[in-house]
Amino acid sequence: MEENSRTSLIKRTTSETDISLSLNIDGRGEANIDTGVGFLNHMLELFAKHGGFDLTVKASGDTYIDNHHTVEDIGICLGDAFREALGDKKGISRYGFFLLPMDETLIECAIDFCGRTYLNYDAPISAVRVGEFETELAEEFFKAFADRAGANLHIVKRYGRNSHHIIEGIFKASARAAKMACRIESDEIMSTKGTLNG
Repeated sequence: MEENSRTSLIKRTTSETDISLSLNIDGRGEANIDTGVGFLNHMLELFAKHGGFDLTVKASGDTYIDNHHTVEDIGICLGDAFREALGDKKGISRYGFFLLPMDETLIECAIDFCGRTYLNYDAPISAVRVGEFETELAEEFFKAFADRAGANLHIVKRYGRNSHHIIEGIFKASARAAKMACRIESDEIMSTKGTLNG
């Protein structure tokens, strides 16, 4: 990470996936995404746009089995990227919240970059797939992200029927909440403990 910049470059190579991901928190919402999973490409492009993050992802994985490893490992890398780019989190708002309408769907998201990991995912989806994307993998993605970012993340579907709208709403609301939480609002660490890293 460059001094005084909130950027990161993460590389992860396992027997299941090979991923390179770069993040600029203070970007312009520009995305260059190639995950091998078309629906996830779309969701990450939305995440970058609505968060104002510059995000590049290049990934290959064992999608001949299914998309699980690729989706989860990209969530890991994105969480690592936020943790690295935020550093000691000095000056950030820490908390973010967004309530996002997506046609018939309404998604609520709250995030705290507190250094302690937790995911509450209350967003049931009736369909098993959207295209070739297994809908249960949305939860796996955000679980991996929260664990590695050191974030307390709550995602709630207040209502909604269309599976595409539900997942799209989750990615957009999460991006907007993260954008708010990452905003610089002071020159202090927003904690009476003096640290936001656990």
